[in-house]
Amino acid sequence: MSGSLDFFYYFGSTYTYLSVMRIEQFEASTGITVKWRPFHVGAVLTEHPFLGKDAKTRYMWRDIERRAARHGLDWNGIPPYPIDRSTLPGRIAVLAEADGWGADFTKAAYRAWFLQHQDIWEPAILHDLLQDLGQNAAAIIAGADAQDARQAFIANTEMAKQAGVIGAPSFVWNGEVFWGDDRMEEAFEWAQSHGAMPTQDPLLLGSTGRQGDLRMPAA
Repeated sequence: MSGSLDFFYYFGSTYTYLSVMRIEQFEASTGITVKWRPFHVGAVLTEHPFLGKDAKTRYMWRDIERRAARHGLDWNGIPPYPIDRSTLPGRIAVLAEADGWGADFTKAAYRAWFLQHQDIWEPAILHDLLQDLGQNAAAIIAGADAQDARQAFIANTEMAKQAGVIGAPSFVWNGEVFWGDDRMEEAFEWAQSHGAMPTQDPLLLGSTGRQGDLRMPAA
């Protein structure tokens, strides 16, 4: 099947762990291409649903543990949380996606965070992770700090806003938004049953996209 499903995710979103580890299985079984789009969820959230809310946070981790077991995913207890708000992993993912290894980087980063309990927002940790993937770590981290990568990350974020995304992970097919890991299967089913339409992608690396009133953090 032609057409693509936009997968909007944020490094720091806990439920996204469940999605990044499973989404390629759905892609393979349905023939629907997935476009991995790291973005800044802070631009669409009006409040954090878990921070400072102990009961909700306890529920979140127990729910993720149950869902990981249900899907046969590894679990190693609660990882570091809350996390740094740096967008560096997302900007690296933008470069990786443009070069064809975005999914590999994202999965490796989530494994490092969830299973090894590493702080994947630290440049030194990211450097080692990139080296393990066989990449030129220093060059990629420098590139992620350059204007082109920052603007491409902003463009992904603006695209999420324009699509009506309200959290991460989210899946968008021709204007239909499905929010949450528990809606991923439904998103693929919808895409299969509603056919394909040409996808317009403004996010060529180096494009500023339509920024509107979006203001991104410097780091």
